Amino acid sequence: MRIAAELTDGSTANGETTIGKLGGRIKRVYLEPDDCKPPEAAVRAVENADIITVGPGSLYTSLIPPLLVRGLAEAVAASRAVKIIVSNLMTQPGETDGLSARRHIEVLRQYAPATRFDRIIVNTQAITAEQATEYGSQGSEQIGVKGSIAGDDIEGAKLVFAELLADDSKVRHDPDKLAAAVLGCV
Repeated sequence: MRIAAELTDGSTANGETTIGKLGGRIKRVYLEPDDCKPPEAAVRAVENADIITVGPGSLYTSLIPPLLVRGLAEAVAASRAVKIIVSNLMTQPGETDGLSARRHIEVLRQYAPATRFDRIIVNTQAITAEQATEYGSQGSEQIGVKGSIAGDDIEGAKLVFAELLADDSKVRHDPDKLAAAVLGCV
């Protein structure tokens, strides 16, 4: 199976690497062939999960494709698990240029409309000026910092704000901080 994209001009593109460079030209992504089925063990794991997290990751090439596998989005929707979206820290040049945290989640929900997410974890910690310059030179900008998202929820999911940045020159989620935020949702 492979991921494909229909672009706003009607053309198509194939493969994760190619699609990851298309930016705002993506109209929709899909799988070829479109009748892929998940292993039974994957469906059972989803059905028996206590927590299901989506993210962080590349929106069109990592987060959405598993939800396109026939029956998997339905299994997630039917699961009694707490369903959590972890907001990305930065836009991804060529894939999510200019998308806000809210828009990331709206796009994700287009591919899993039956899934009711319970929480969305959003970083509150600003990146450093040096990081902003470095990542900005590559076309990436920080998203999701509290204050840039209005309201208490997005698409019915309660917003959970936490400082999530790793103490590093690269902008990354700190695994311990993220784990604490996820576990705090249950």
